[in-house]
Amino acid sequence: MSLSRKLLVIFFTWITALSMSKPIFVSSDNMNFTFKSFTIRNLTFLGDSHLRNGVVGLTRELGVPDTSSGTVIYNNPIRFYDPDSNTTASFSTHFSFTVQNLNPDPTSSGDGLAFFLSHDNDTLGSPGGYLGLVNSSQPMKNRFVAIEFDTKLDPHFNDPNGNHIGLDVDSLNSISTSDPLLSSQIDLKSGKSITSWIDYKNDLRLLNVFLSYTDPVTTTKKPEKPLLSVNIDLSPFLNGEMYVGFSGSTEGSTEIHLIENWSFKTSGFLPVRSKSNHLHNVSDSSVVNDDPVVIPSKKRRHRHNLAIGLGISCPVLICLALFVFGYFTLKKWKSVKAEKELKTELITGLREFSYKELYTATKGFHSSRVIGRGAFGNVYRAMFVSSGTISAVKRSRHNSTEGKTEFLAELSIIACLRHKNLVQLQGWCNEKGELLLVYEFMPNGSLDKILYQESQTGAVALDWSHRLNIAIGLASALSYLHHECEQQVVHRDIKTSNIMLDINFNARLGDFGLARLTEHDKSPVSTLTAGTMGYLAPEYLQYGTATEKTDAFSYGVVILEVACGRRPIDKEPESQKTVNLVDWVWRLHSEGRVLEAVDERLKGEFDEEMMKKLLLVGLKCAHPDSNERPSMRRVLQILNNEIEPSPVPKMKPTLSFSCGLSLDDIVSEDEEGDSIVYVVS
Repeated sequence: MSLSRKLLVIFFTWITALSMSKPIFVSSDNMNFTFKSFTIRNLTFLGDSHLRNGVVGLTRELGVPDTSSGTVIYNNPIRFYDPDSNTTASFSTHFSFTVQNLNPDPTSSGDGLAFFLSHDNDTLGSPGGYLGLVNSSQPMKNRFVAIEFDTKLDPHFNDPNGNHIGLDVDSLNSISTSDPLLSSQIDLKSGKSITSWIDYKNDLRLLNVFLSYTDPVTTTKKPEKPLLSVNIDLSPFLNGEMYVGFSGSTEGSTEIHLIENWSFKTSGFLPVRSKSNHLHNVSDSSVVNDDPVVIPSKKRRHRHNLAIGLGISCPVLICLALFVFGYFTLKKWKSVKAEKELKTELITGLREFSYKELYTATKGFHSSRVIGRGAFGNVYRAMFVSSGTISAVKRSRHNSTEGKTEFLAELSIIACLRHKNLVQLQGWCNEKGELLLVYEFMPNGSLDKILYQESQTGAVALDWSHRLNIAIGLASALSYLHHECEQQVVHRDIKTSNIMLDINFNARLGDFGLARLTEHDKSPVSTLTAGTMGYLAPEYLQYGTATEKTDAFSYGVVILEVACGRRPIDKEPESQKTVNLVDWVWRLHSEGRVLEAVDERLKGEFDEEMMKKLLLVGLKCAHPDSNERPSMRRVLQILNNEIEPSPVPKMKPTLSFSCGLSLDDIVSEDEEGDSIVYVVS
């Protein structure tokens, strides 16, 4: 459809909307949201809570006797009291959850989970019987209303048994409890999905809790009779704005607490006039306000609205057309100009190859010549018969002028870089609508292939000296990019598949397709960012801001891979449990067994003191707090034994974020199956 036709459609749509407009009345404070599955958008995660495949986990799968507690909270506070009308809201919520006991001893379980309303959105509760809901060091400061789903008998809180639900108000000594096993044959820790409905009617001063096993085929029906019914006035506790969410905990047991879906709404506030019928969207859920509609007006009103629409729309439409035309014209001119300037710049420092030359050298870009895939294109092995040399040729996936210009701009970064641990750009070609870049060829391929081919064959191509040399070489390359270039270069995609090995197994950092130039000591700016899951620093994934500290995090993960011979996110061969490499090494460090993380294929043939230093440097670089990570210059000094490393905490610190991005929106897979994250901030 042409631009003029699009504008015409917009014009008539606008007029139709104006002519059919109605006065709307909404209740401004009645909240209603639904999560059929979860993303990190509009949720705050505290402690061990996490997100996996659209399901919220409140606790981690840890070995006995570890403890775990976590909380997930809806980001926005919800109003439960209106001072103008002196009204307290009623509320109702329903959600599905699963509690799975993973202990070898089935009698050992605990501790459970809770749905809560609280004024606090940043305090992580204690594990064990505190259900991640109450901070045991400051119990009097905890103010909440909660429904607990308790799976462990705790005499300290006067629990009736190890399978009960209860109403808690400012204390874990429940006001009223009920055993779902006795009344409904429901075992909370059965591992089956359970759906709960919680309704509070402020006018009746009544709270009801319903429970049922989730129907996997059809919509789960709400039971006719509540499992727990309490006559209580919650208005003294539901004051002002409060947060809603879930918490869970374990202590000395392994119990997984999963929240699969969730809906929540308030009601009871008086309606007020709104200026529009605007709807708010949250994630894959909708947050809407109650919308009672007034009877629409007659013909006179219709003609009046149509006249107003025409009077406003005509001049606005003309301005819009001029703006759109000017915008696209300017954008195209800038794109062409930028490409010409970059082409001139590259010609001055690099060889320009002909398309025919590269086409012949790669056998017509045949699939048999593909040796790798980068962030923006495939890499081919090119054999130049005339000179008897071999190079690597990257072919851009982008076909648009804008895409190629952006690709050329990003890759021009490496044209002016010279370092022994960087893959060198040799030349380029921009013919037949394609952009091709020629790099020096690395005969030993990428680091990941060497590491994980070893895993499959049992052969060891990388001995201890090679691995240490790779760690030092990569640190040297990053120190150069971060501190020694005229402009700081942030790579943004450091991973083993982007580290090439020359004939002597020296590390060469490549694939600068995602790199960015920044001024030294300037605050970073969020922009179009990317990376690979497992290597992304938590603050980078959260805010989309790349710095030398996010590169340092990725470096830490890489050298742990090199030392341990394991992928950043892997599965245990026997149990098939997902294991995070950083978490695994940190746990061994906390137990004083960090050297047990070393790749078994080295058969103990390494310098123990230096290996321990390498592992601890990896953990320090992968510290959740970016301020605690060392600079790459300091890392290089540590590995060269010029300075001593700073201590690494025994327990891995935890951070909490208030999230505004959806992982469903930003995670995709590349052709090799790696999860690549693209974030727009």
